[in-house]
Parts: sequence; C-alpha cells; structure tokens
Amino acid sequence: MPLHKVPVGLWRRLWLREGICSRLPPHYLRSLQEARAPAPVHYRPRGVGVGAGAGAGGRRERVQDVPIPVYRPPEAQLGLWGGEGWVVGYRYVGDDKLSKRVKKVWKPQLLQRELYSEILDTKFAVTVTARTLDLIDAAYGFDFYILKTPEEDLCSKFGMDLKRGMLLRLARQDPQLHPDNPQKRAAIFDKYKEFVIPEAEAEWVGLTLDEAVEKQRLLEEKDPIPLFKVYVEELIGQLEQQALSEPVVVQKRASRE
Repeated sequence: MPLHKVPVGLWRRLWLREGICSRLPPHYLRSLQEARAPAPVHYRPRGVGVGAGAGAGGRRERVQDVPIPVYRPPEAQLGLWGGEGWVVGYRYVGDDKLSKRVKKVWKPQLLQRELYSEILDTKFAVTVTARTLDLIDAAYGFDFYILKTPEEDLCSKFGMDLKRGMLLRLARQDPQLHPDNPQKRAAIFDKYKEFVIPEAEAEWVGLTLDEAVEKQRLLEEKDPIPLFKVYVEELIGQLEQQALSEPVVVQKRASRE
C-alpha cells in the first residue's frame, strides 16, 4: 500500500497550482515545469540504445547512457563553472587494481578572471573554469555566452542574474548605456536584438521560486487604509443619502405692503 495518496514526484506540480504560486506569470510557471536535461559534461553519451559490434565477436550489446552524478557546492552559484562540479568516485591505492579502493573527489580547476559585458558596460571578477573560457570563445563573447546558454547548463545564480540584467537593459533600450555616444549604444542594441523579449518576461528570468513568490506578494500587496477614513466615507455617504431622501421645505417670504 503506498505511503502517500499522491506520488512524491507530483508534489511540486500540485504545489504550483495552489495559493500564490498559481498566480505567478504563465511564462514563469512554464519554465519551472519544463524539465530539460543538462548537456553532458563529465561523460560522452553514445546516443543509441543498442551498439552494433560492441561485444566480443561483433555481437550487438545494449548501451546505456547513464549520467554521472555531479555535486555543485554553493560556491558554484557565485561563479561560472561551465556546468562542471565535484565528481565523487573511488580509486585504487597506488593504481594497483589488486589493492583496496578508497574514496576520491575530482574537483575542477578554478581560475579568477575579469570578464567584460558590453550590454552592462561593467567588468566582473568571476571564478571560472577552463571549460567556461572555451565556451565563451565558442560563443564569440561573454554576453553571447550568457544569453545563449540555458539555465540548466549555466548552473549559476550569478549567471542567471546577469542574464536578467542584460535582458532588462535590452528590453528597455536603456539610455544610460554610453549616454555620450548614442551611435555605440545603438550598435550594441542592434548586435543583440535577437535576444530581446518583453520587459514583463525579462523581470522574472532567473528568479528562484522563493524570489518569485516574494515578488508576486509585493505586487499584490496594498497599503492598509486607516479605519477612521473608512468610517468617515461611510458617514458622508449616509448623510448624502439622507439629505436626498428628505423633502425640501421651501419657505415663502412675507411680502411687503
């Protein structure tokens, strides 16, 4: 007999249908419900279910693409690790397969680099990996890398905050970008025009569920009205209604002889 009436995997979807979560923007809810697998980083997928000639004697054997579990520490959210993380495994002592196995953690090599954003016109001191630098070169620029890479591949809260800031500046056509050089500003906006989205959607890009709920709560929040103002308005309305319902008495002035 199951322990829960609803499978645990459906709890998150049911939670998004109730309360303040159900009033979040539709485009943000779709981004939460779309489960996309990240690009493989620490393994090479074969992409086939059965490999031809993989076994001895040319037999066909079943091939499995099992992703390697990766642990990303909190520090990874503050930098750009390019999808890399800590891989936990085992190794043989002295590389001797007859010896015992001991636990080992493989960690990426971290580098400190300054990266410049054309859209934000700011330099950022970021912790990166060699793979991140290769991806930036492959995307032909830091801004292109941030804008083109999806959230599941960035694996960085810092990277998603940068993306939100870039999209907001592109959506608003911010005049604060190179205010003394409008031609350069127009060239930058034209260079990244393919990534322009409505400002209402850009404001929600990269927000965690807690941040989105707090943002929605602030949007729905109204300033409290003092009770004396409510009572005064009610009293004025009652007096006006009473004055309209009572007959008007017209007094005639005495004529002078």
